[in-house]
Formats: sequence, structure tokens, C-alpha cells
Amino acid sequence: MSEQYIVSARKYRPQTFDTVVGQQHITTTLKNAIRTQHLAHAYLFCGPRGVGKTTCARILARTINCENPTPDMEACGECSTCLSFQDNTSFNIFELDAASNNSVDDIRSLTEQVRYAPQHGKYKIYIIDEVHMLSTAAFNAFLKTLEEPPPYAIFILATTEKHKILPTILSRCQIFDFKRIQTEDIVGHLAGICAKENVVAQNNALHIIAQKSEGCMRDALSMMDRIAGFTNGQLTYAQTVEHLNILDADVYFKLGDILLSKDVGGALLLLDNILQRGFEGDVILNGFAEHFRNLLLSKDVRMAQLLDVPEDHRRLYFEKAQMIPSGYILSGLSLLNEAELGFRTALNKRLHLELCLIRLCYLNDVLDTAELNGSDLKKKPDEQPVTAPVPPVDTPALAQQVAPVPMSPPASAAPPPIYQAPAPAQAMAVPPPIAQAPPAHNTYTPPPAPAPEAIRMPPPPAQKTAAIPPPTLQSKRPKLGMGILQQIQQESEQQQEALGEQVELNQERAIELFQDFRNHVRHELKQIPLAAQLDMMSINFISASELRLVCVSEINAIYAQNQRETFMDFGKQKTRISDLRVMVQLDASARKEEPKERVLTKLEVYEMMAAQNPALRLLRESLNLQVDF
Repeated sequence: MSEQYIVSARKYRPQTFDTVVGQQHITTTLKNAIRTQHLAHAYLFCGPRGVGKTTCARILARTINCENPTPDMEACGECSTCLSFQDNTSFNIFELDAASNNSVDDIRSLTEQVRYAPQHGKYKIYIIDEVHMLSTAAFNAFLKTLEEPPPYAIFILATTEKHKILPTILSRCQIFDFKRIQTEDIVGHLAGICAKENVVAQNNALHIIAQKSEGCMRDALSMMDRIAGFTNGQLTYAQTVEHLNILDADVYFKLGDILLSKDVGGALLLLDNILQRGFEGDVILNGFAEHFRNLLLSKDVRMAQLLDVPEDHRRLYFEKAQMIPSGYILSGLSLLNEAELGFRTALNKRLHLELCLIRLCYLNDVLDTAELNGSDLKKKPDEQPVTAPVPPVDTPALAQQVAPVPMSPPASAAPPPIYQAPAPAQAMAVPPPIAQAPPAHNTYTPPPAPAPEAIRMPPPPAQKTAAIPPPTLQSKRPKLGMGILQQIQQESEQQQEALGEQVELNQERAIELFQDFRNHVRHELKQIPLAAQLDMMSINFISASELRLVCVSEINAIYAQNQRETFMDFGKQKTRISDLRVMVQLDASARKEEPKERVLTKLEVYEMMAAQNPALRLLRESLNLQVDF
């Protein structure tokens, strides 16, 4: 009869602290505590799934009861306590699954067992797995025992959701946070198991399994068992990628080359092939974005340690990164990120994906055009605006007298050479003015000078305005020179002077400010419903630049949130405090008690009516009527 098959996650479960993978910060602390006899009465092991929480709890329980521990504080594995633990016959170690035993009665049964001392060994250890599943009543029933257990009792709690545990429980435990296991550690552990099981595995295949497990050793071992059974003990990279349904990095390299060659048809055909293989669009976008990130990291040797890729792909990433411009990689990352964010809301998801690839195809052209436009728009400080051409003049004296006249050459004539006046030397230090459409009075018009009739050619008014060059894009993006910085500083100082001195806030002035705002809303804006909501609020002074609106109901708080910005602007204008902040707080206890109207008695009603109409009293007396009390 063949030996019963045991999955690797159980067969190769660590039995000592040294065999625990990736949690050295935990195992070292526990071994030191055992060596120095500084054991706590309660431990809490928290972290993601499959990282060794329950395993470390069992190793700790086994080691502290071992009769002959090693000098390295490991269990000997030969004493009666260790053997009973291996055979699951130990009466000193109890395991409780809180997911199915989460009631008060289960905890009461546990606390009843705690009262009895161990018959063999030093300690009784209680391991409670998934402790966050306990009910609130069960937690409360467990508090007293957990805080002051007998000296021989040790509790080890394990959970994947630490935030669900009551703070009163957390305060009674020593908390150990387990981290996700690194990819390299998982790959090394899997390689060791493959050698023991006579499984031939490529390192790239194990790396893919480790990446897919996301730091969970149990998931990695389960995937390795499944793929080893599928491939008859031959773990190749191609078969692993196919079995795990993962897009290979070679596909992304091929797609990137097609996009750089601007082959839109090839990119769409490759995309169709990927979709036919069953991959979703968001998976493609996420993987391609990760591919671009790896290319960006490969640009700098210092960031190579951030690459989580197999060694064979690492070299290829460095080669490709040197061939692709950084601007293309960064812009591609931005495009892919936007496409991934909009994929869920897209009605036609395939078209959304295809448009993203088409944009990546022509991304280089867009970047080249933007760079060319940016270089054309750069002007040197000593450059002057181009004016209309000047007719050639024979004599130098006459050329000095004749100024350039803005005019348009006839359509039939060939365009004469462009005249550019030399800039004076002192103009080099003057920064360019904030460009805008040049006003008419800034156009330089020289005084009339005697000239031949052939040269004196006054242009028509329509042509003069048409010859003025329109403002370019550079006029909207002036260079940041010292002159502009000084101008901005002067404008800021002028604004501060115009604002005046700040008002020092306190509780009384805060109340006055809020009252002014309510009057402004009621009398000037005529928003009576909003004013009624504001009347229900109160204002509290927090600091010199912070106020707090206290609301009495959720609807009141909604009004406060909607008017918070308006009130801040109003307060900044009134107090001259530029960094004034207003917070909103909901406090139902701050509701103002409205005075209740007293119900008048019948006699009081009669007296009021008689005071207004004396004839009523005369009628009662004449008829001898009595008021019904």
C-alpha cells in the first residue's frame, strides 16, 4: 500500500524556529524570551494569511515545555513532551478555532479548564486561532482570565484582522506583527522542497509562483503542488505561466516594441490575441503599467533593487530602458493610469482599451511636436519683435532717417528680406515684459523725415492694424525673471497693506463674527431657511486661526459643510486672517432648549378677553354668569 499523500504546506511545515521563513524578527525575540525566562502570559500574533502565525504559536508551545532544549533554545524532539506533541496526544496544548467556537459558553468552558494545573510539563498553552471572530460577549467573558491567568497558563492568540479586536484585549497581550514573506525567501524555500521531492523547477517558474502568492507561503506551496502535478514534476517557466493564466513579460516587451514602431494594426491584433486567451482588460492595463514602471526603474542603477522580476528579465529590462526616452515612459505611465481608472466606468471596455494603445502608438509624435513648439517659442532677452519689411535705401544717411513702416507686401511681389533692428546693449539686462496683446499707443512712430516720394508710402489704416503680429503662445508664458519676481513681491506687499492689520480672535469676537455672517445671510442674501439653520449652530474659538461650527443634527451639519467655505471667505475679509480655518462638529447635546409656552387657564383667558373688550365683563355681570373652571 502506497504512502498517503500529504500536501507540501503540511508536510514541510516548520517544526523549529530556525526553519520559519522570513520572520526572523519574531523568532529571535521568542527564543531570547525563552532563554531569559521572560515569557509573557498572553501573546497576539497578527499578520496576513500564510506567513507563519499558527506555526510559530505551535513551535513556541512545544519549546517552552521541552525537557531538554538545545543551547539555541530549540525543542529537542526526543523527550516525552516533544513526542506527545508530534503525535497530537499532548494534554498541555489546546487549540481553539474561534471562527466556529465564538460564543460565551465556549470561552467559559476554556476558563474552567485553565483552573487545573498541568499534570506533566511546566505550562498549559492555549492557542486561539482567528480570535477576531469571537463575539463581544465572549471577549468580555475572556478579559479577567486573560489579564490574571494562573502562573502556568499562557495564551497565544492569532488573527489576520487586528483592527477587529477590542482594545481591552490588545492591552493585555504582547503583540507581534508578522510581515509578508519576501519573494527571494519564498523562491529559496520552494527550491529546497523541490530538491527533496525530486521536482525539476526553473528558477523563473518559482519566481512567478512567489510573485503570484503575494507573500503567502501556504499559497505558494499549494500552487507549486498543483503545477507539479500538472507537469509531472517538470516546472518550466512557460508551463507555469500558462497554468497560472499570467501574461508573460515577453508579451509586454513585444507589445512595447510594436507601439514604439507605431504599428497600430499590429498592436490591435496582439490585443485581440490576448483577449482571446481569456485575459480581462484591467489585468492587461495593470500588467502593462507594471511593465512601464520596471522600465522606469531600470533607467537608474540605484533603483535596480526595486525590480521584482526574474534575473533573465532583469537584463532585458535594462537594455530596453536605455533605448526608450524617459519622457515616453513617464507619459505612458500617466496614460495607462488614466485608462485603468476609467476602465470600470467605460461602457465599451474593448474600445477604451484600444484607444489607450492607439494613444501610446502616437505618443512619441505628440512629445516631439510639444518639444519642437517649446523650442520655437523660446526667445532670447535681446530679441526684438519682428516688424514689417523696409524697402532698400541707397544712401546710409537716408537709411538712418527712414523708420520701418508696418505694412504688408503686395501678393504678387516676392517677399523682401526681413529687417531686424539691432538691440541696444543695455536691453540685455531687462527682462521681457509680461506679454499681452500690444496696445496701439506702445507702437513706436518716428517723427516725419524728408524723404523721396517713392519711399514715403503711408499705408492704409486697415493694413497697419493687419501688419501687427498676433500674440504668440510665448506671450502667455513669460519667462520668470527678476523683474517679474520683484513685481509679484510688490503686488503681494500692496495687497497686505490694503488688507490692513489682522484682528486677534477670541471667543467673543468669534461669536460676533458668526452673528455678522448670519445677519449677512438673512438681510442681504435673503436666504431665510439657511439663516434658520445657522441660528441653530454655535461657534467655538479653537486657536488664533481656527474656529469650529458646532451643529445639533445631521441636516444641520450638511448645511454647515456647504457654507463652510463661504463663512471662511467672509471671516478672512472681516478679520484679515489669511489662513483662517473653520471646522464642523456634530454634537446633538448642544441643541438649544426652546422655552415651552405655558398653557393659560380658562380664567386667565377670560381676563385677557375682558381686558381687550370691557363689554364682555359687563355682559357676564349683567347676566350673572360664572366662568367654567
